[in-house]
Amino acid sequence: MKIGLFIPCFMNELYPDICKATYKLLTNIEIEYPLEQTCCGQPMANSGCSKDIETLAKNFVKSFKKYDYIVAPSGSCVSMVKEHYAPFFDNDKDYNHVKASVYEVCEFLHDVIGIDNLNLYVSFPYNVGLHNSCHGHRVLKLATASELNIPYNSKLKNLLNKVNDINIVELKREDECCGFGGTFSVAEEAISVAMGKDRIKDHLDSNAQIMTGADMSCLMHMDGIINRNKEPIKVMHIVEILAGVRP
Repeated sequence: MKIGLFIPCFMNELYPDICKATYKLLTNIEIEYPLEQTCCGQPMANSGCSKDIETLAKNFVKSFKKYDYIVAPSGSCVSMVKEHYAPFFDNDKDYNHVKASVYEVCEFLHDVIGIDNLNLYVSFPYNVGLHNSCHGHRVLKLATASELNIPYNSKLKNLLNKVNDINIVELKREDECCGFGGTFSVAEEAISVAMGKDRIKDHLDSNAQIMTGADMSCLMHMDGIINRNKEPIKVMHIVEILAGVRP
């Protein structure tokens, strides 16, 4: 099994420690970081720049087609590759391989490595609230969407339950959008901030000390609101908790 590590561009620049934590979780497997990788094109897609998406999509497939699996710490970027590249490839075999092989890191650990095969040996003695980001939740199905009215399951909670001493708090609205939405947060700033404040309040009302999730873009949005308003809660990406990082 050979893995290509796909690191979203904004995380590479702003959150290198989370990228390192992702690598740490996968060090027991043959893993490479292809240096020719660039942005997946999601910001361009949000802005309607289809020509730029095509250039980036073709570079992505060229960079990662040689790997058995492609793993990234971002549900939205993985969703971009899986759901929005097809118009540029006309049933191309390399893209079809990449589409079938790209995984968000928690999805990979849960479904490919197997939840029963994970021995994390880490402790995290904090009250933790889990934010389910929209792309991961509804596109990648990292957890059951509440509107489906079927038995609930959460791959992220299943992974967090492997961590010693953690207390996962119950939120009132587990799958509500945080309001980030890429360029939506720029075009509709007031709505975006109001939605972010609602998510933060739900965590605070549930006595969460840490807010976590699988998409740093959403967590970044809420972390900005938290810092601006000096709220008593911290934000951590889920891979940091699984890798044994403390706040």
